[in-house]
Amino acid sequence: MHHFQDSFRTQDLADLAKMSVPSFYRHFKEITAMSPVQFQKQLRLQEARRLLISESANAADAAFQVGYESPTQFSREYSRMFGAPPREDMKRLKGLDKERV
Repeated sequence: MHHFQDSFRTQDLADLAKMSVPSFYRHFKEITAMSPVQFQKQLRLQEARRLLISESANAADAAFQVGYESPTQFSREYSRMFGAPPREDMKRLKGLDKERV
């Protein structure tokens, strides 16, 4: 997936799957245990984390690259998912890499 920043409508996804919106939503949630919006949020946050680690992007740049309009909202959701704000998470992860060497 390369369109993290793109928003979508559940109706469009349901149409692609040739399902009604309620049916698509139910099937999607059965398979992923998340709503389509929650799934997109998780993908965006994972991609942002990858950008922070591998490309040494700063949090605001990573947030915008994956489709967040607010770095503050991004940081809040990142903290919820990974247990620490982006800067602290990167310090922790980079510290783990040093310990492995």
